[in-house]
Amino acid sequence: MKKLIDIRNRYYAEVNDNILPFWLEHGLDKKNGGIYTSLDRDGSLIESDKSVWFQGRALWIFSEAYIRFGREEYLEAARIIVRFIDEHCFDSDGRMFFRVTDDGRPVIKRIRYFFSETFAIIGYASYSRASGDKSYAEKAYKLYENVKKIKSTPGILIPKFDPVVRPMRGHADSMILINVISELRKAVPDKYDCLTAELDSEISDCMKYFIRPDLETVLETVGPDGELLLEHFEGRIVNPGHAIEGAWFIMNEGHERGIDKYIDSALSVLDWMWDKGWDSEYGGGIIQYRDALGKSLSEYHQDMKFWWPQTEAVIANLMAYRETGNDVYLEHFRLVDDYISAHFIDREYGEWFGYLHRDGTLATALKGNLYKGPFHIPRMYMKAIEIIDSIK
Repeated sequence: MKKLIDIRNRYYAEVNDNILPFWLEHGLDKKNGGIYTSLDRDGSLIESDKSVWFQGRALWIFSEAYIRFGREEYLEAARIIVRFIDEHCFDSDGRMFFRVTDDGRPVIKRIRYFFSETFAIIGYASYSRASGDKSYAEKAYKLYENVKKIKSTPGILIPKFDPVVRPMRGHADSMILINVISELRKAVPDKYDCLTAELDSEISDCMKYFIRPDLETVLETVGPDGELLLEHFEGRIVNPGHAIEGAWFIMNEGHERGIDKYIDSALSVLDWMWDKGWDSEYGGGIIQYRDALGKSLSEYHQDMKFWWPQTEAVIANLMAYRETGNDVYLEHFRLVDDYISAHFIDREYGEWFGYLHRDGTLATALKGNLYKGPFHIPRMYMKAIEIIDSIK
């Protein structure tokens, strides 16, 4: 336990002295509001457009950081970001944009997804708790109701594939909603029971359609009733980091409510995905993609090491160790932590690199883009601290 406390203290220092200060100094836009994420290695701006996903994600991070650490600069950052979301990130139809200019003019609106909305939900929910402004809890719940409508109403979301020739359902929708509902529930406790029932429904969908004991894997795409699509690239693709993230979402719910079925399912997923995803052949790290049948993959970045799967493996293995006391999970946690320290953390300029080749060499030195910013990394540190503090 002593060594875990040492790790806990190191993580506390990393998130408060390295990660969050990097984004406060280089990303926070005090002129226009919101946060930039497209930063070069030294923090200099290399793309002035703003990711709407990251306005919501960063709002969640800085709100949570204030709740956990009590530093006023985190709450002030959240205030700057939430104003930008309110003023610039919604279209007239209530849907959100995907990408806007630095001063908030729309550039791209991706109507095939509702992820800008889901990240705004968790941001609003946490900001409500951090600031004490209950109107943001109401905004979060109203936006969640809109997401349910978007998801359930035919024709609102434009399918990626022809819905007649190849109807599909994707793992991402249910997986992300498990986390969204869990976060929303904290801000609107009066709706706990109905939200919990909806959360259970999303977990049920994941377990019914995507978590596949027959293949010992998690599929990203299946047919409408869970049909296997193994004759297609999309039907065989396995994303270990994504599956591990979903596993700890489910494991967390099982822990909070004492549901062994959820914990056991999540542990199985973690075991399968560790076997598939940990790249012992090339020195470690969670690899980006695998094929469910071991066939060749078509994605150009299929064998790279991205930053975010490593963060999910840290959280999931620590959580699994808490639930089981099994030292195997503690060893896996240490392996990922060592790989991160050796390859991802930038000791010269701060923050983490995001993209490595399979052999661990650097693919690009940037610290952020429209998909990498202050979310997975600070969430990992904060969640790990929380888990270590809860281990008796």
